[in-house]
Amino acid sequence: MEWRELDLGNCSVAATLNLVGERWTLLILREVFAGLHRFDAIAEHLGISRRALSERLRQMVDVGLLERRSYQEAGQRSRHEYHLTAGAQDLQWVLAALLQYGDTHLGDPAAPPVVLRHSGCGGQVHLELHCSCGHEVAGSDVEPAFGPGAVRMST
Repeated sequence: MEWRELDLGNCSVAATLNLVGERWTLLILREVFAGLHRFDAIAEHLGISRRALSERLRQMVDVGLLERRSYQEAGQRSRHEYHLTAGAQDLQWVLAALLQYGDTHLGDPAAPPVVLRHSGCGGQVHLELHCSCGHEVAGSDVEPAFGPGAVRMST
């Protein structure tokens, strides 16, 4: 089978983009990863309209990326905070990859606006590709291969 014969109906990239491909989704995740959990704080920091944020947060809760938790400040009505689900936590490396790419190719690599730190030791976190043999691999050395779920397009 050749690549062009592959049925992309079960493509993992397409499925993930369907989940997070809308621009605001990754930016909202970035905000929640950084510790902003309340609607007003997210809206203000992103500069997103309240209507757009409300709709996007609802969708993200519906698909299981965020969890809504109630809170109430003294004398105020009950409101919601938004927290990452375990599935959303697993997307942190995607955001880290976008950050690293942007720092390397779009910004000043010597002066990145944000660095990721390991909470255990304070060291700077970066992403690398590694083969199952343990060796670091350059992106140019990676090639797609058919996996056990590959299906030939029906003609």
